[in-house]
Amino acid sequence: MYVSLRNSPTPAATAPAAGVAPAPDRERRTRRKGGRVPGVVLALGLTSLFTDISSEAITAVLPLYLTAVLGLGPVAYGFVDGIYQGFASLVRVLGGWWSDRSGRPKLVAGLGYGISALSRVLLLPVVGIAALTGVVALDRLGKGLRTGPRDAMIAAASTPEQLGRNFGVHRALDTAGAMAGPLLAFGVLAVVPAGLAGYRAVFVLSIAAAVVGLAFLLLAVPSRVRGSAGLPPAQQPVRRWRWRDLGDRRIRSLMIAAALLGLLTVGDGFLYLVLADAGGIGLTWFPLLMVGTNAAYFALAVPVGRLADRVGRTRVLLGGHVLLVLAYAVAATTGGHLAGVIAVLLLLGCFYAATDGVISALASQCVPEGAKATGIASVQTAVGLSRFASSVCFGLLWQLTGRSVALLAVGLALAIAIPVAARLLRQLPSTPSGAEVAA
Repeated sequence: MYVSLRNSPTPAATAPAAGVAPAPDRERRTRRKGGRVPGVVLALGLTSLFTDISSEAITAVLPLYLTAVLGLGPVAYGFVDGIYQGFASLVRVLGGWWSDRSGRPKLVAGLGYGISALSRVLLLPVVGIAALTGVVALDRLGKGLRTGPRDAMIAAASTPEQLGRNFGVHRALDTAGAMAGPLLAFGVLAVVPAGLAGYRAVFVLSIAAAVVGLAFLLLAVPSRVRGSAGLPPAQQPVRRWRWRDLGDRRIRSLMIAAALLGLLTVGDGFLYLVLADAGGIGLTWFPLLMVGTNAAYFALAVPVGRLADRVGRTRVLLGGHVLLVLAYAVAATTGGHLAGVIAVLLLLGCFYAATDGVISALASQCVPEGAKATGIASVQTAVGLSRFASSVCFGLLWQLTGRSVALLAVGLALAIAIPVAARLLRQLPSTPSGAEVAA
């Protein structure tokens, strides 16, 4: 009987005992790596971190700039916010399809990040609402192109059991940038005199952060991502995306449920405007509202991702929307008090931790290995388009009924929609075992 010695150079020392089938070397390597976050995930997380510093510095001041400086009403702001929320969805499937078709997700993602960086430059000369809307649309075009390929690279680098955790790590780094961006904007506007000069200073620093994020993608992310089975990309089983795959009951159910819930998800900017309008926070502190939300998201993204891996992703996704209903109720009733403001920001951060990365992990379970970018992008498109409609409709509802009535009405509708979504999602895998990933 031979005894296996670690690192022994002799063949005899590595022979197995009679009648015992040892785990293959590849399987042992995969198990050892299972507890570590893949380098691709960390590199993509740093790319998103700096990109979010760039984008969220602008997003933090945009609602106030459009309403207080340009004088837009709720309906007009709802249209611009709808562009911001939903325009990316128009090209997400294109970006995912192009990534899967070419087999070059890094190239497609890099183009998306580059377009968004260009949009920051174009913010400097524009002052009119029409031109500003066009620049916002260009930024969202870049986001739409990059999101599917990026999430597909994360999924390809992850084992099925670690999907929620790895998406949570990426979203945590992404959210760290989303916290830093509003702080940057707040600091700049506190130092630079109020007016157009202050906003342009924010735009210049936003350009610098976008360039750093693009550099991380180009220099630190490999062109070909090693698959979850530990095989080189050339040896991965590949099946190209077919449009009829959208007819699969799992992906179709996920898209319908996501669209239903997205239709009743009010944009963050509207919630922040509700809190400011209620007097819960002064306009000077408005950019810091995003910091509170993103701090909660940052703290919870990884643990909630792990929880989703253990107890089931559909449960966590639906639970996140229950928290959103509570956020609406608190904002509508106690948003004029500091305690209500803090509660809304915490609930909103918990909502994102339970839904953002989790829905991408769910989508990656429902599509074939060679079509993850398109499948994830298809679900995100359903979410984005429904949120575009949500922003426009909520702006109109606010103008017709008032902020509190509008929020309570949407909250009630969302509470009714959650059990409907649960019924649709019951066909999805309840646990994230490798056998449940579509072959």
